[in-house]
Amino acid sequence: MSPTAPDMSSASSLFGDPAAIRCERAVAELRAGRPVVIDNGQGQRLAFIALDSSTRTSFTAFAAAAEDRHYLFLTATRARVLGVSAERGARVPLAGIDFDALPSLSYLRDPGAMPPGWTGGEALDDGAVEIARLGLLLPAMVGVLLAADDRRFDDCAQVSLCDLSQGAEQAAHAYELVARSPVPLREVGMTEFAVFRGGVAQRDQVAIIVGTPDLSAVVPVRVHSSCLTGDLFGSLKCDCGDQLRRGLRKLKDLGGGVLLYLDQEGRGTGIAAKMRAYGYQHDGLDTIDADAQLGFGADERRYGSAVAMLQGLGVSRVQLLSNNPTKAQRLRNAGIDVVDCIPVTGDITAENEQYLRTKAERAGHLLDVDALIQAAQ
Repeated sequence: MSPTAPDMSSASSLFGDPAAIRCERAVAELRAGRPVVIDNGQGQRLAFIALDSSTRTSFTAFAAAAEDRHYLFLTATRARVLGVSAERGARVPLAGIDFDALPSLSYLRDPGAMPPGWTGGEALDDGAVEIARLGLLLPAMVGVLLAADDRRFDDCAQVSLCDLSQGAEQAAHAYELVARSPVPLREVGMTEFAVFRGGVAQRDQVAIIVGTPDLSAVVPVRVHSSCLTGDLFGSLKCDCGDQLRRGLRKLKDLGGGVLLYLDQEGRGTGIAAKMRAYGYQHDGLDTIDADAQLGFGADERRYGSAVAMLQGLGVSRVQLLSNNPTKAQRLRNAGIDVVDCIPVTGDITAENEQYLRTKAERAGHLLDVDALIQAAQ
Protein backbone atom coordinates (compact mmCIF):
# COMPACT_ATOMS: atom_id res chain seq x y z
CA MET A 1 0.00 0.00 0.00
CA SER A 2 1.58 3.27 -1.09
CA PRO A 3 2.03 6.06 1.45
CA THR A 4 -0.38 8.94 1.36
CA ALA A 5 0.93 11.72 -0.87
CA PRO A 6 1.31 15.19 0.70
CA ASP A 7 -1.22 17.87 -0.14
CA MET A 8 0.63 19.77 -2.87
CA SER A 9 -2.05 22.47 -3.03
CA SER A 10 -0.05 24.16 -0.28
CA ALA A 11 3.38 22.93 -1.30
CA SER A 12 5.12 26.16 -0.34
CA SER A 13 4.32 25.49 3.32
CA LEU A 14 6.52 22.38 3.07
CA PHE A 15 9.53 24.64 2.49
CA GLY A 16 9.04 27.33 5.10
CA ASP A 17 6.58 29.75 6.62
CA PRO A 18 4.25 30.93 3.80
CA ALA A 19 4.17 34.50 5.14
CA ALA A 20 7.97 34.68 5.17
CA ILE A 21 8.09 33.22 1.66
CA ARG A 22 5.73 35.90 0.41
CA CYS A 23 7.99 38.55 1.95
CA GLU A 24 11.06 37.04 0.29
CA ARG A 25 9.33 36.98 -3.11
CA ALA A 26 8.21 40.58 -2.68
CA VAL A 27 11.75 41.69 -1.82
CA ALA A 28 13.19 39.89 -4.86
CA GLU A 29 10.58 41.37 -7.22
CA LEU A 30 11.08 44.88 -5.88
CA ARG A 31 14.86 44.68 -6.32
CA ALA A 32 14.26 43.45 -9.87
CA GLY A 33 12.24 46.60 -10.60
CA ARG A 34 8.87 44.88 -10.83
CA PRO A 35 5.69 45.92 -8.99
CA VAL A 36 4.55 44.44 -5.71
CA VAL A 37 1.03 44.59 -4.26
CA ILE A 38 0.55 44.96 -0.52
CA ASP A 39 -2.79 44.79 1.30
CA ASN A 40 -3.91 45.69 4.80
CA GLY A 41 -6.28 42.76 5.27
CA GLN A 42 -9.29 45.07 5.12
CA GLY A 43 -9.73 45.36 1.36
CA GLN A 44 -7.24 48.19 0.77
CA ARG A 45 -4.37 47.48 -1.59
CA LEU A 46 -1.34 49.38 -2.84
CA ALA A 47 0.73 48.55 -5.92
CA PHE A 48 4.25 49.97 -5.84
CA ILE A 49 7.73 49.92 -7.31
CA ALA A 50 10.94 51.20 -5.74
CA LEU A 51 12.37 54.41 -7.14
CA ASP A 52 15.81 52.90 -6.50
CA SER A 53 15.31 49.96 -8.87
CA SER A 54 13.02 51.53 -11.46
CA THR A 55 14.04 52.39 -15.02
CA ARG A 56 12.50 54.75 -17.54
CA THR A 57 10.70 51.77 -19.09
CA SER A 58 9.37 50.32 -15.83
CA PHE A 59 8.39 53.73 -14.46
CA THR A 60 6.54 54.65 -17.65
CA ALA A 61 4.75 51.28 -17.70
CA PHE A 62 3.75 51.67 -14.06
CA ALA A 63 2.46 55.21 -14.64
CA ALA A 64 0.36 53.99 -17.57
CA ALA A 65 -1.08 51.10 -15.55
CA ALA A 66 -1.84 53.52 -12.72
CA GLU A 67 -3.61 55.86 -15.18
CA ASP A 68 -1.51 58.77 -13.86
CA ARG A 69 -2.86 58.34 -10.31
CA HIS A 70 0.52 57.30 -8.96
CA TYR A 71 2.50 59.15 -6.31
CA LEU A 72 5.97 59.20 -4.78
CA PHE A 73 6.11 58.25 -1.11
CA LEU A 74 8.80 59.84 1.06
CA THR A 75 9.53 58.87 4.66
CA ALA A 76 8.90 61.25 7.55
CA THR A 77 12.66 61.74 7.85
CA ARG A 78 12.96 62.73 4.20
CA ALA A 79 9.93 65.02 4.47
CA ARG A 80 11.58 66.87 7.37
CA VAL A 81 14.64 67.45 5.20
CA LEU A 82 12.30 69.05 2.66
CA GLY A 83 10.81 71.32 5.31
CA VAL A 84 7.50 69.68 6.22
CA SER A 85 6.24 67.69 9.18
CA ALA A 86 4.56 64.47 8.03
CA GLU A 87 4.32 61.95 10.84
CA ARG A 88 3.51 59.04 8.51
CA GLY A 89 5.55 60.28 5.56
CA ALA A 90 4.32 62.13 2.49
CA ARG A 91 2.69 61.21 -0.81
CA VAL A 92 3.73 63.50 -3.67
CA PRO A 93 1.47 63.30 -6.78
CA LEU A 94 3.34 62.31 -9.94
CA ALA A 95 0.67 63.04 -12.57
CA GLY A 96 2.41 64.47 -15.62
CA ILE A 97 5.91 63.89 -14.21
CA ASP A 98 8.20 61.84 -16.45
CA PHE A 99 11.09 59.68 -15.31
CA ASP A 100 13.82 62.21 -16.10
CA ALA A 101 12.22 64.77 -13.79
CA LEU A 102 12.26 62.48 -10.73
CA PRO A 103 15.76 63.27 -9.37
CA SER A 104 15.18 67.02 -9.28
CA LEU A 105 11.67 66.48 -7.93
CA SER A 106 12.49 64.29 -5.05
CA TYR A 107 15.71 62.73 -4.24
CA LEU A 108 19.26 62.55 -5.26
CA ARG A 109 20.97 65.93 -5.44
CA ASP A 110 19.81 69.43 -4.47
CA PRO A 111 16.12 68.54 -4.37
CA GLY A 112 14.81 71.86 -3.06
CA ALA A 113 11.57 72.16 -1.13
CA MET A 114 8.72 69.69 -0.92
CA PRO A 115 6.59 69.84 -4.09
CA PRO A 116 3.04 71.17 -3.58
CA GLY A 117 -0.04 69.01 -3.25
CA TRP A 118 1.43 66.36 -0.97
CA THR A 119 -0.71 64.37 1.46
CA GLY A 120 0.12 62.20 4.44
CA GLY A 121 1.06 58.55 4.15
CA GLU A 122 -0.68 55.52 5.62
CA ALA A 123 0.15 52.05 6.93
CA LEU A 124 0.38 50.57 3.42
CA ASP A 125 3.14 53.05 2.60
CA ASP A 126 5.00 52.00 5.75
CA GLY A 127 4.72 48.40 4.61
CA ALA A 128 6.10 49.24 1.18
CA VAL A 129 9.08 50.99 2.78
CA GLU A 130 9.70 47.95 5.00
CA ILE A 131 9.88 45.73 1.91
CA ALA A 132 12.39 48.19 0.43
CA ARG A 133 14.41 48.13 3.67
CA LEU A 134 14.54 44.34 3.59
CA GLY A 135 15.85 44.62 0.03
CA LEU A 136 18.45 47.31 0.92
CA LEU A 137 16.77 49.85 -1.35
CA LEU A 138 16.13 53.54 -0.81
CA PRO A 139 12.90 54.21 1.15
CA ALA A 140 11.26 56.02 -1.77
CA MET A 141 8.31 54.25 -3.35
CA VAL A 142 6.18 54.96 -6.42
CA GLY A 143 2.71 53.71 -5.59
CA VAL A 144 -0.93 53.69 -6.58
CA LEU A 145 -3.95 52.75 -4.47
CA LEU A 146 -6.10 50.05 -6.05
CA ALA A 147 -9.85 49.79 -6.11
CA ALA A 148 -11.36 46.53 -4.86
CA ASP A 149 -12.17 45.37 -8.40
CA ASP A 150 -8.88 46.54 -9.97
CA ARG A 151 -7.16 43.44 -11.38
CA ARG A 152 -4.32 45.07 -13.34
CA PHE A 153 -1.59 44.07 -10.87
CA ASP A 154 -2.93 40.63 -9.93
CA ASP A 155 0.01 38.85 -11.59
CA CYS A 156 2.51 40.71 -9.39
CA ALA A 157 3.94 39.45 -6.11
CA GLN A 158 1.37 39.76 -3.34
CA VAL A 159 2.16 40.44 0.32
CA SER A 160 0.23 41.71 3.32
CA LEU A 161 0.94 43.84 6.36
CA CYS A 162 0.28 40.71 8.40
CA ASP A 163 3.01 38.89 6.47
CA LEU A 164 5.45 41.63 7.41
CA SER A 165 4.55 41.68 11.08
CA GLN A 166 4.57 37.90 11.45
CA GLY A 167 6.46 36.15 8.67
CA ALA A 168 9.28 38.64 8.25
CA GLU A 169 9.71 39.01 11.99
CA GLN A 170 9.88 35.25 12.42
CA ALA A 171 12.36 34.88 9.57
CA ALA A 172 14.56 37.60 11.05
CA HIS A 173 15.35 35.30 13.96
CA ALA A 174 15.51 31.99 12.06
CA TYR A 175 19.14 31.14 11.32
CA GLU A 176 20.83 27.80 10.70
CA LEU A 177 24.49 26.94 11.20
CA VAL A 178 25.63 25.73 7.76
CA ALA A 179 29.45 25.57 7.95
CA ARG A 180 32.35 25.68 10.41
CA SER A 181 36.07 25.74 9.71
CA PRO A 182 39.33 26.67 11.46
CA VAL A 183 40.93 29.83 10.03
CA PRO A 184 44.31 31.23 11.20
CA LEU A 185 44.35 35.04 11.38
CA ARG A 186 47.31 37.41 11.44
CA GLU A 187 47.97 38.77 14.97
CA VAL A 188 45.17 36.62 16.38
CA GLY A 189 46.16 33.02 15.67
CA MET A 190 43.78 30.15 15.08
CA THR A 191 40.09 30.98 15.01
CA GLU A 192 36.96 29.18 13.91
CA PHE A 193 34.58 30.69 11.39
CA ALA A 194 30.96 29.61 11.82
CA VAL A 195 28.58 30.57 9.00
CA PHE A 196 24.89 31.05 9.76
CA ARG A 197 22.23 31.43 7.05
CA GLY A 198 18.77 32.91 7.48
CA GLY A 199 16.59 35.99 7.61
CA VAL A 200 14.16 37.10 4.94
CA ALA A 201 16.87 37.34 2.29
CA GLN A 202 18.67 34.16 3.45
CA ARG A 203 21.98 36.03 3.69
CA ASP A 204 25.04 34.46 5.27
CA GLN A 205 26.33 35.88 8.56
CA VAL A 206 29.65 34.93 10.14
CA ALA A 207 30.68 34.29 13.74
CA ILE A 208 34.45 34.30 14.34
CA ILE A 209 35.31 32.32 17.47
CA VAL A 210 38.67 33.47 18.84
CA GLY A 211 40.48 31.02 21.11
CA THR A 212 38.43 28.60 23.19
CA PRO A 213 36.00 30.70 25.25
CA ASP A 214 33.68 29.07 27.76
CA LEU A 215 30.42 29.69 25.89
CA SER A 216 28.34 28.82 28.96
CA ALA A 217 29.92 31.67 30.96
CA VAL A 218 30.13 35.41 30.28
CA VAL A 219 31.62 35.60 26.77
CA PRO A 220 33.47 38.62 25.35
CA VAL A 221 31.59 39.51 22.16
CA ARG A 222 32.09 42.11 19.45
CA VAL A 223 29.03 42.72 17.21
CA HIS A 224 30.51 44.30 14.08
CA SER A 225 28.46 45.48 11.11
CA SER A 226 30.20 45.08 7.77
CA CYS A 227 31.99 48.11 6.33
CA LEU A 228 33.39 47.35 2.89
CA THR A 229 35.24 50.65 2.61
CA GLY A 230 36.77 50.62 6.09
CA ASP A 231 37.22 46.92 6.83
CA LEU A 232 38.57 45.90 3.43
CA PHE A 233 39.99 49.00 1.78
CA GLY A 234 41.16 51.02 4.78
CA SER A 235 38.95 54.07 4.28
CA LEU A 236 40.03 57.07 6.37
CA LYS A 237 36.44 58.33 6.65
CA CYS A 238 35.58 55.97 9.53
CA ASP A 239 37.18 53.87 12.27
CA CYS A 240 35.48 50.59 11.34
CA GLY A 241 38.56 48.74 10.09
CA ASP A 242 40.48 49.69 13.24
CA GLN A 243 37.61 48.54 15.44
CA LEU A 244 37.40 45.22 13.57
CA ARG A 245 41.08 44.35 13.91
CA ARG A 246 41.48 45.75 17.43
CA GLY A 247 38.31 43.99 18.48
CA LEU A 248 39.74 40.65 17.34
CA ARG A 249 43.01 41.31 19.18
CA LYS A 250 41.09 42.32 22.30
CA LEU A 251 39.14 39.07 22.22
CA LYS A 252 42.46 37.21 22.11
CA ASP A 253 43.81 39.28 25.04
CA LEU A 254 40.69 38.47 27.06
CA GLY A 255 41.31 34.76 26.64
CA GLY A 256 38.90 34.20 23.78
CA GLY A 257 35.52 35.36 22.57
CA VAL A 258 33.24 35.78 19.58
CA LEU A 259 33.09 38.43 16.86
CA LEU A 260 29.80 38.52 14.94
CA TYR A 261 30.33 39.96 11.46
CA LEU A 262 26.91 41.13 10.29
CA ASP A 263 25.92 41.82 6.70
CA GLN A 264 24.36 45.25 7.25
CA GLU A 265 26.51 47.81 5.47
CA GLY A 266 26.00 51.51 6.08
CA ARG A 267 24.24 51.08 9.45
CA GLY A 268 21.72 48.83 7.74
CA THR A 269 21.11 50.83 4.54
CA GLY A 270 23.24 48.85 2.06
CA ILE A 271 26.36 49.69 0.08
CA ALA A 272 24.57 51.71 -2.65
CA ALA A 273 22.85 54.00 -0.14
CA LYS A 274 26.10 54.30 1.79
CA MET A 275 27.90 55.56 -1.32
CA ARG A 276 25.12 58.08 -1.95
CA ALA A 277 25.44 59.26 1.65
CA TYR A 278 29.20 59.59 1.16
CA GLY A 279 28.43 62.05 -1.63
CA TYR A 280 26.45 64.22 0.78
CA GLN A 281 29.24 63.94 3.35
CA HIS A 282 31.70 65.13 0.74
CA ASP A 283 29.49 68.20 0.38
CA GLY A 284 29.76 68.89 4.12
CA LEU A 285 26.92 67.01 5.83
CA ASP A 286 27.63 64.77 8.80
CA THR A 287 26.85 61.06 8.60
CA ILE A 288 23.40 61.34 10.24
CA ASP A 289 22.23 64.25 8.11
CA ALA A 290 23.56 62.53 4.99
CA ASP A 291 21.41 59.47 5.69
CA ALA A 292 18.44 61.73 6.42
CA GLN A 293 18.78 63.21 2.93
CA LEU A 294 18.07 59.71 1.64
CA GLY A 295 15.12 59.16 3.98
CA PHE A 296 16.91 56.96 6.51
CA GLY A 297 16.98 57.25 10.28
CA ALA A 298 20.19 57.69 12.24
CA ASP A 299 20.66 53.91 12.59
CA GLU A 300 18.70 51.35 10.55
CA ARG A 301 20.54 48.29 11.90
CA ARG A 302 18.72 45.39 13.51
CA TYR A 303 20.20 42.66 15.64
CA GLY A 304 17.91 39.67 15.20
CA SER A 305 20.68 37.81 13.37
CA ALA A 306 23.16 38.57 16.17
CA VAL A 307 20.77 37.22 18.80
CA ALA A 308 20.04 34.11 16.72
CA MET A 309 23.76 33.44 16.21
CA LEU A 310 24.58 33.86 19.90
CA GLN A 311 21.75 31.54 20.84
CA GLY A 312 22.89 29.07 18.19
CA LEU A 313 26.35 29.04 19.80
CA GLY A 314 24.85 28.62 23.26
CA VAL A 315 25.83 32.11 24.42
CA SER A 316 23.40 33.99 26.68
CA ARG A 317 25.66 36.30 28.74
CA VAL A 318 28.13 38.64 27.09
CA GLN A 319 30.76 41.23 27.79
CA LEU A 320 30.15 43.55 24.83
CA LEU A 321 33.07 45.21 23.05
CA SER A 322 31.35 48.42 21.97
CA ASN A 323 31.17 52.18 22.49
CA ASN A 324 27.47 52.20 21.60
CA PRO A 325 24.99 51.99 24.52
CA THR A 326 22.09 51.66 22.07
CA LYS A 327 23.55 48.45 20.66
CA ALA A 328 23.88 47.04 24.17
CA GLN A 329 20.28 47.95 24.99
CA ARG A 330 18.93 46.39 21.80
CA LEU A 331 20.67 43.14 22.63
CA ARG A 332 19.26 43.27 26.17
CA ASN A 333 15.79 43.91 24.78
CA ALA A 334 16.17 40.76 22.68
CA GLY A 335 17.04 38.59 25.67
CA ILE A 336 20.86 38.71 25.72
CA ASP A 337 22.33 39.50 29.14
CA VAL A 338 24.91 42.24 28.47
CA VAL A 339 26.93 42.22 31.68
CA ASP A 340 29.13 45.20 30.79
CA CYS A 341 30.75 47.01 27.88
CA ILE A 342 34.41 47.40 26.93
CA PRO A 343 35.33 50.32 24.63
CA VAL A 344 37.00 49.62 21.28
CA THR A 345 38.44 52.68 19.54
CA GLY A 346 40.28 53.36 16.31
CA ASP A 347 42.79 55.87 15.08
CA ILE A 348 41.79 59.52 14.76
CA THR A 349 42.44 61.00 11.32
CA ALA A 350 41.69 64.37 9.79
CA GLU A 351 39.16 62.60 7.59
CA ASN A 352 37.24 60.79 10.37
CA GLU A 353 37.40 63.26 13.26
CA GLN A 354 34.04 64.86 12.45
CA TYR A 355 32.50 61.44 11.90
CA LEU A 356 33.59 60.35 15.38
CA ARG A 357 32.37 63.61 16.95
CA THR A 358 28.99 63.03 15.31
CA LYS A 359 28.81 59.52 16.77
CA ALA A 360 29.61 60.91 20.22
CA GLU A 361 27.46 64.06 20.14
CA ARG A 362 24.45 62.92 18.12
CA ALA A 363 24.37 59.12 18.39
CA GLY A 364 25.35 58.81 22.04
CA HIS A 365 28.51 56.73 21.56
CA LEU A 366 30.84 56.75 24.55
CA LEU A 367 33.77 58.44 22.82
CA ASP A 368 36.01 61.21 24.15
CA VAL A 369 37.37 62.41 20.83
CA ASP A 370 39.57 65.13 22.31
CA ALA A 371 41.20 62.60 24.66
CA LEU A 372 41.84 60.26 21.74
CA ILE A 373 43.46 63.09 19.79
CA GLN A 374 45.71 63.97 22.71
CA ALA A 375 46.68 60.33 23.24
CA ALA A 376 47.67 60.06 19.58
CA GLN A 377 49.98 63.10 19.72
